[in-house]
Amino acid sequence: MSKIKLLHGTDHIIEVPDINAGNPKNDYGRGFYCTKIDEMACEWACKKNTDGFVNVYDFNTSGLKILNLLDGNHSVLNWIALLLKFRTFRIDSEVAVASRDYLIEHYSVDLSDYDVVVGYRADDSYFRYAESFVSNTLPLRSLNKALRLGKLGEQTVIISKKGFEHLKFVDAYPVDKSIYYPKFLNRDIKARETYKKEIRKSQSYKDDIFVLDILREEMANDDPRIQRILSE
Repeated sequence: MSKIKLLHGTDHIIEVPDINAGNPKNDYGRGFYCTKIDEMACEWACKKNTDGFVNVYDFNTSGLKILNLLDGNHSVLNWIALLLKFRTFRIDSEVAVASRDYLIEHYSVDLSDYDVVVGYRADDSYFRYAESFVSNTLPLRSLNKALRLGKLGEQTVIISKKGFEHLKFVDAYPVDKSIYYPKFLNRDIKARETYKKEIRKSQSYKDDIFVLDILREEMANDDPRIQRILSE
């Protein structure tokens, strides 16, 4: 048996998570979004500037099929492709439309056979990175670097009925908005500052890859040019 502790920050106590209560337009579709990091869960609990709760669960991963997008076998492009599939993007150009379709077709991962997804979270500030990349205004190197500098959080998402059956409520504790809402805002501000710096730098990255290059060259996920940039 492999048991881990998961945390879910929100404005109320959830003793019995409901698979049907999730938002289908979230990062990885409908599911129960959790973190292993207490500080992150506290910020999520207060992100609406209200006091909240961190719900604590024991999660038995035995027998579950887990997609780990951070295991080194996947890239930020796989993450963006899933966001494009589930989230609502600002698609305001022909390039963005073509980029969305190409990335979903060639980089997305089929989640239908999985019980759990482990991957980056896409709060509003980080979601802007993805939009800019798809619109061809942010190159791949800057995208990859900005996500690392912004300390993008890791989330564990339970997406199947079987996965929900392995989740057991343990406890819940209150979180004070006067402490954690400012921290939530500060994290967002730092992410936006990092974004602006990378946008300015991108003008000089002549050997970088933009999404239009990926389309023109029909680059696959294992293309050495992509792997070179992502490994820097």
